[in-house]
Amino acid sequence: MSHIAIIGATGRAGGRLLEEALRRGHTVTAIARKASEKLSGRANVKAVDVDALDTPALEKALAGHDAVFSAAHFATVPPAAIIDPVKRAGVKRLLVVGGAGSLFAAPGLKVIETPNFPDAYRAEATAGGVFLEALRSEKELDWTFLSPSAEFVDGERTGKFRLGKDDLLVSAEGRSWISFEDYAIAFIDELEKPAHSRQRYTIGY
Repeated sequence: MSHIAIIGATGRAGGRLLEEALRRGHTVTAIARKASEKLSGRANVKAVDVDALDTPALEKALAGHDAVFSAAHFATVPPAAIIDPVKRAGVKRLLVVGGAGSLFAAPGLKVIETPNFPDAYRAEATAGGVFLEALRSEKELDWTFLSPSAEFVDGERTGKFRLGKDDLLVSAEGRSWISFEDYAIAFIDELEKPAHSRQRYTIGY
């Protein structure tokens, strides 16, 4: 079993990753500004209160892990704030909760460039694309970036989903969506049996 750290472990995506990791017997260092307030006392969880922008504290918290998951918000946490501490902590694997904006809705047309893309998500999606490009130029880390579908929502843990590469997945009913619970299954699968080293991939129903 692996000893992993999750940055943003109290958020919706990070919290589901934590639960899925524990379900499978991994030990988790949960990192968030108020991690201890929400997660203290959990078996196999070490809750560490760290702001992701506090570089020295984050580096210290990440040292000694087999892999790091980042579920931090792109718009408020730039790529270097995650990538640099991971590298300095000596961790080789970084798995990033991505966004759908950088996926392709059609040949040559990214989701963020489509006419009906919500303005409320534009800053986060733009920053997510910047983070992905930073990873693609990264020479040292074994990274993976998992983009969800257009709708990333609370739901059920079904274990039934599709994986793709750079194109937005859309169901037969015309909906692009994935639950946090099934997303977590796929990303912990990737932790256990790496299949997308130094790649972005996507998930949907």
